Amino acid sequence: MPWFTLEPFEPSFFDTAPHRHSYTMDLPVSPEAVWEGLAGPAPLSWCRGLSNGRYTSPPPHGVGTTREITALGLLHLREEFVLWEEGRRHAFQVAEASLPLFRRFGEDYQVVPTPTGARFTWTFAYEPEPLLSRPALLTDGPGTSFMKKLIADTKRHFGAA
Repeated sequence: MPWFTLEPFEPSFFDTAPHRHSYTMDLPVSPEAVWEGLAGPAPLSWCRGLSNGRYTSPPPHGVGTTREITALGLLHLREEFVLWEEGRRHAFQVAEASLPLFRRFGEDYQVVPTPTGARFTWTFAYEPEPLLSRPALLTDGPGTSFMKKLIADTKRHFGAA
């Protein structure tokens, strides 16, 4: 399988990316349960559009940790974590992808306690390859639809309305 290298970025990209989608959900489970689902040995296993999520570097995990995951059965991603605050926040950038869709892509996960469980904010930040940047429908339409399915799967998994 060919691999395409994406450009690295600083964590500030999560605030400045040309395409940024952030979803916040209140979940009726402990922050520890959410964190385990995000950072445990089978990350995001409840998301039907994701598969084969696994760490490729040994624990303990932190900045520099690597992971692989497959989206929709055809987009294979190799990720590297650029932020890691145990139990609270971690974020990765995609280092390599099996399809040349993005110049830069990453996700930021933040978990904070609430009186009734946990608030989870999931941010997707990306810059498409120049040939895909116009029309934006090539990346935004299908991408946003897929992201919303991941959010719905997450809410369902953790019992949120």
